[in-house]
Amino acid sequence: AQAASLLEEAADLLVLHRDFAAAVERCEAGCDSLGPGPGTGPSPGPESSAEVKCSLCVVGIQALAEMNRWREVLSWVLQYYHVPEHLPPKVLELCILLYSQVREPQVMLEVGSSWLRDQANRSLPEYSSLLELYLLRVLLPLGRFEEAEELVRGCDVFDSEQQLVFLRTICESRCQWTQQEEARSAAEEPQDAVAETVLGALSQKLLTVLTLLRRALRSMSSHFYLLPYKKMLLATFLLYLVVVRLDPASPTSLPFIYKLVQLFRQAWAAVFSPIHRPPIQD
Repeated sequence: AQAASLLEEAADLLVLHRDFAAAVERCEAGCDSLGPGPGTGPSPGPESSAEVKCSLCVVGIQALAEMNRWREVLSWVLQYYHVPEHLPPKVLELCILLYSQVREPQVMLEVGSSWLRDQANRSLPEYSSLLELYLLRVLLPLGRFEEAEELVRGCDVFDSEQQLVFLRTICESRCQWTQQEEARSAAEEPQDAVAETVLGALSQKLLTVLTLLRRALRSMSSHFYLLPYKKMLLATFLLYLVVVRLDPASPTSLPFIYKLVQLFRQAWAAVFSPIHRPPIQD
């Protein structure tokens, strides 16, 4: 009775007041009041506790989806049913539709497979419709064609005609999948060709720059190798003597200054060729 009352409050909060968080709280309180287990025991009301628990989960799933908390739906439901095999058909159907709508069907891959393999669920009247929903909304969008074929061939709830219809649907979906993959590959090839062309042009430019840099370094190294280092060092040392040790205005410093000028002229002539030699002013 308490769970049924909480179910009514949660439904009102969801539909009339649009208070989704409060609706989820009422659903959780109702499921907790039913205790652990799938909830199959009788209740004083017209509905069994299993139906009340299922309805509470349905309202909770809708409220979570309205709050864009759909990622929590499966874990939220499993905390009350513990294993996928115990999920009610209505809850499983709603979860498959929800995750298919948000394009995350892989979330229901293992859950749906476990539920469909359970022997107790095969006797449920909703089994065939859930199997079809699982094929169309989970396996085929994920490209799991072999699993889909094995599931259809190993299912005893379908007659031969129904199996042929599902196998034909799987074959058509496989062909569409292959065509889409080929179209995607064809669309990616020009992009790869353009990228390779750009990289090739950049590599060619980089190679040209490195070649010119190598030539310049080789020319500079050979040029500096021919410099008269001894004369340059001597000229630097004489310049140091003139500037630091000697007085340029003194008559005794003139021979040293003259010698320094001669050394600089010789170094200048050795470094620069006559064509590119800049003028020297005394």
